[in-house]
Amino acid sequence: MVRCVLVDDNLSFQVAAQALLEGEGLPVVGLASNAAEALEAVARLRPDVVLVDVTLGRESGFDLARRLAAADPPVPVIMISTRSEADLAELLLDAPVLGFVSKSQLSASAVDRLVSERPGR
Repeated sequence: MVRCVLVDDNLSFQVAAQALLEGEGLPVVGLASNAAEALEAVARLRPDVVLVDVTLGRESGFDLARRLAAADPPVPVIMISTRSEADLAELLLDAPVLGFVSKSQLSASAVDRLVSERPGR
């Protein structure tokens, strides 16, 4: 079973997304609202994947994704946003991430699909 940490600076979205994902059988083992909290949660909880919002207040979710990819061991990341994938296409191409899911399309099956498509899995 895939376990995830959700990183988003919007508390209302965190609560709603956690309820949705867990209701669909995907355990959300940790929540974080910024990069520092995310790095601590990932080190402590060792999730299978981290869902990272593109914008974390003044921080970039893409910067966090690069830090997680450079960790030992690397941690897979799925970017999430209210923005469309087309708007983020160039950034996503250069990012060390499994993929992207729009917040409006977020689901356990979308996360599972991207995780299962990961090379070496």
